Amino acid sequence: MTGKIGVLLINLGTPDGPDPASVRRYLAEFLSDRRVVEIPSLIWQPILRGPILLTRPRKSAHAYRQVWMEGGSPLAVYTRDTALALQLRMGAEVSVDWAMRYGNPSIGHRLTAMVQAGCERILLAPLYPQYCAATTATALDAAYAALAKMRAQPAIRTLPPYYADAAYVEALRASTEAQLAALDFEPDLLIASFHGMPERTRALGDPYYAQCLETARLLEQALEREVRVTFQSRFGRAKWLGPATDEVLKGLPSSGVRSVAVLTPGFSADCLETLEEIAIRGKEEFISSGGHKFVHLSCLNASMGAINLYEELAGRELTGWLAT
Repeated sequence: MTGKIGVLLINLGTPDGPDPASVRRYLAEFLSDRRVVEIPSLIWQPILRGPILLTRPRKSAHAYRQVWMEGGSPLAVYTRDTALALQLRMGAEVSVDWAMRYGNPSIGHRLTAMVQAGCERILLAPLYPQYCAATTATALDAAYAALAKMRAQPAIRTLPPYYADAAYVEALRASTEAQLAALDFEPDLLIASFHGMPERTRALGDPYYAQCLETARLLEQALEREVRVTFQSRFGRAKWLGPATDEVLKGLPSSGVRSVAVLTPGFSADCLETLEEIAIRGKEEFISSGGHKFVHLSCLNASMGAINLYEELAGRELTGWLAT
C-alpha cells in the first residue's frame, strides 16, 4: 500500500477561552446543531439568539473558569495528550491527530491537514463509548461534510461504539478500583452518571439509553458491586432520561447513604460536565443534603489504561491497512 494511514480522535468541543465571548461563540455553534436541538429552526433560533445567548455565556464562563487548565480546557488538554500518547504507541506507520466537533481544532481543518500530509486512509474515531445521534452521528456528519468538499478523498473507516467492548469495560474496572483503593473511606454507593438526552430521542430509536445501561451492567459485573445509573446535564423543559443525577444526590442522605463515589463512564475525558457539574456542584448538593463523603472518580483521560484501550480499538479497525 502507498500513502499514510491516519487516525483522527474526535471529541465534543470547547470554547477557546473561559470568557463570555468565547463561550457565546461555542454555544451558538453547539446549540445550532440540528442533531443536538431537534426543534424547528424558525422556533428555536429566536430563543437561542435571544434569552439563551444573552444570559447563559456569562454563567457558563464562570463555570469554565473553575476548571480551566494551564493548557486550555480540560477536554482539549486530555484529548490532545491522548493523541500524542497514542501517536507514540502506534508508531511512524500511523499519523494520529485530534479534533473537536464544535470549536477548535475543527474536524474539517484537521482532516484537510491530514490529507495534505499524505494520509490516504483515515480512521475517524469519535471518543464516545455509547452511540448517540447528538454525539457520534454529528461528529461523523461534520467529517463527511468536510470530505464532500474534497476532490481527492481519502478512504474512510469509522470506529464503532465500544460501550460493551471487553477492553473498555476492563479499562473502566481497573481505573475505578484503583481510585476507590486510594480513598480514605469506603463509599456506600457507586453511581455511574451519564450525560442526559431528551426522552424523545429514545422513543425515536436512539440506542444511547440502552447502551448506557449495558455499560453499567457490565461494569457492575466486573466490580462485583452495585452501580446505580443516573443521567445529568438536563437542559430546557422537555422530559429527559432519568433518574436525574442531581435529584438522586440530594435524596441519598435521607435514605441512609452517607458516602458516595460518582464515575462518569460516558465521557472519555474530564470536562465541564464532570469537573464542575459533578465534582463541584454535585458534591455541594450531596453534602448540603446531609451527606458526609463525596468523590468524583476521574475519567480515563490520557492514562495508560486509556491509551491501551485506544491502541486496541484502533488496531482492530486498521486491520488490513496496517502491515502488522
